[in-house]
Amino acid sequence: MHWGGGTLSEPTTDGRRIKGERRKQELIEATLRVVARDGVAGVSHRTVSREAGLPATAAAYYFNGIEDLLTEALTRCMDEDAERMRVLAERADGGADSLRALAELMTEVVARSAHLLAEYELYLRAARDPRLRPPTHRWMDAVAEFGRRYTDDPVRIEVLVGLMDGALLQSLLRDRPPTTERFEEILRLVLGES
Repeated sequence: MHWGGGTLSEPTTDGRRIKGERRKQELIEATLRVVARDGVAGVSHRTVSREAGLPATAAAYYFNGIEDLLTEALTRCMDEDAERMRVLAERADGGADSLRALAELMTEVVARSAHLLAEYELYLRAARDPRLRPPTHRWMDAVAEFGRRYTDDPVRIEVLVGLMDGALLQSLLRDRPPTTERFEEILRLVLGES
């Protein structure tokens, strides 16, 4: 907190800003729950506000429209996913432990199938709307960064990026999703070990 030279209203303004950011995050999380349950078509300001346990006008107050809300939800999901991948990439040493760490992350993501389903519904919107592609590209770039810890072959890196999306998406279609061991075997096939 900045104490010097400011006006008395700064703490109140800062407190309101923090509260506003917290509310926006609650609304985004509620949006993901609504999308997971009802699909994108089920998203309205009223539905999202109710899901968040906030007044019916809250989503309309914080977001300019449904597209703004959906774009923000997609951006946050992709940026969070990309950050997790970047952290894994920074720690990756081209060996078996790093492949295992990625396989474990994939298993964790699949275990939250409702959240994963919501992410993919939002992710596919970028196929129709080029304005939504930058956050999806950040995710794909982070996966590629991980792959470069194992290979400089651009084809293998492209296969890894496609594999990540395909394996995670297909896990939503299976009664029993792949185990960590299975994900690790698949990753080893694509990336091998140095």
